[in-house]
Amino acid sequence: MSDFQTNLEKYAELVLRKGVNLQNNQALMVNAPTEAVQFVRVVAKKAYEMGAKDIHMNWSDETLTRLKYEHAPMETLETVPQWRVDMHDYYAEDGAAVLSIKPSNPDLLKGIDPSRIAAANKASGNALKNFRSYTMNDRITWCVAAVPGQAWAKKVFPDESPETAVKKLWEQIFTITRADQKDPVEAWNQHNETLATVRDYLNDKQYAKLVYKAPGTDLEITLPKGHVWKGGASPSEKGTIFNANIPSEEVFTMPHKYGVNGTVSNTKPLNYGGNLIDDFSITFKEGKVVDFTAEEGYETLKHLLDTDDGAKRLGEVALVPDESPISQSGLIFYNTLYDENASCHLAFGKAYPTNIKGGSQMDDDALDKNGVNNSLVHVDFMMGSNKLDVYGVTKDGRQEPILNQGSWAI
Repeated sequence: MSDFQTNLEKYAELVLRKGVNLQNNQALMVNAPTEAVQFVRVVAKKAYEMGAKDIHMNWSDETLTRLKYEHAPMETLETVPQWRVDMHDYYAEDGAAVLSIKPSNPDLLKGIDPSRIAAANKASGNALKNFRSYTMNDRITWCVAAVPGQAWAKKVFPDESPETAVKKLWEQIFTITRADQKDPVEAWNQHNETLATVRDYLNDKQYAKLVYKAPGTDLEITLPKGHVWKGGASPSEKGTIFNANIPSEEVFTMPHKYGVNGTVSNTKPLNYGGNLIDDFSITFKEGKVVDFTAEEGYETLKHLLDTDDGAKRLGEVALVPDESPISQSGLIFYNTLYDENASCHLAFGKAYPTNIKGGSQMDDDALDKNGVNNSLVHVDFMMGSNKLDVYGVTKDGRQEPILNQGSWAI
C-alpha cells in the first residue's frame, strides 16, 4: 500500500472515530462533492466495517451548482423542496451522525449576482432551521472535514500544475490533521487534552470582557454570565464524545449580543458562498454592525449582513494561538475550516446555545434575555495574527493577558 493510500485510510478512520465518533448500528449521512468520491468510498467501507446501519449520500457538483446560480430563476433559488427538509429531519430524528466534506472552490461563484446567492442561503437557512438545531445544540454528532479539489488546490498553490497542487494540498491536510502520524486517533486524544486545559482555565476565570488590540483592531467584547468555553472534543446530547471540526485548534465561546464595541479588521480572506471577501473592517456599537468597508467582496459582505438582524451581530468568539500548525504552514487556504483554525476569529450570526449554561434547554426568548444571538447564518471570519494581543477583564476591572503577540500568555 502506498504512503498516500495509508494516510488516506488513516484520515478516513480519524473522521469516523474522532470526528463523528460513529457508533454500532448508527446511520451516517455524508454531504460531499463528486470530487471527493475516492475518499467517500474509503469512508463508507470503514463505516460499514464499524457497524453503520446505513450510509446516506448527499452529492453535489460544483459545475452544476455554478450553472444553477447562473441560469435558474430566482424563485427556484428561493425555494427548498420539502423532500430535502424531510430527508434532513428524518436522519436527525434517527440520531444519525453527519459528516460534511468540503473541497471548497474559493472562486466557484465569482461574478454571480450576490443577491442571488444571498436569496438561496436565506431560503436554505429558513428551511433547515429544525435540522440545524440538532447540530448547533449537539443533539447529534457531526463533523466538517475537507479533501482537495483541483480548483481549491490551485488557489493555494497557483504556480503548480493541477496534479502537483492537489498532491501538495493532500500532504498539508494529512500533516495538519495528524493523519500522517503513527496513531492519529491517539494524537487527537492528546491534542484534545491540550485544548481542554485552556478551555478549563478560561471557564474557571469567567472573564466579564475580552479586549483585542492589533493593527486595525481595537475591540471590546462583553461575555454573558454563565458563558461556557468549548474546544476540541465535546459530548453530544447522548454523551458521545466527538470533534465537530477536523482540524480544530480553537477554544470558543459566545459574546453578549449587545456587548460588542469597537473596530475589527480581517487578517485572512473570507470565502463566503463561493466568493471572497477581503481587506475588510467592521465597526460595532452595542453589539451591532454600524459601519463596514471591504476592498474585495463589498456587495457580498453587505448581503451577508442584511440576511437578518442577527447577521449584524456576533455569535462566536474563538481563540487560536499563532503556533497552530495551520498558521505555521505559512499558507492561506481560502477555506474557512482551515483558515479559522490558523487564526483567532469571530462569527457573524447565530450563537451555539451550548456556549451558555443551560442554553440547550432555553427557548428563543430565554436565549435572547441571556444575550444569545440568533440568526439564519453563522459565518466565521479571521482576525488573528502574531501581532494580536487579547486580554481578559475580570469582574473587578483588572486586565489579564490571554494572548500576547498571538501566543498563549496563560
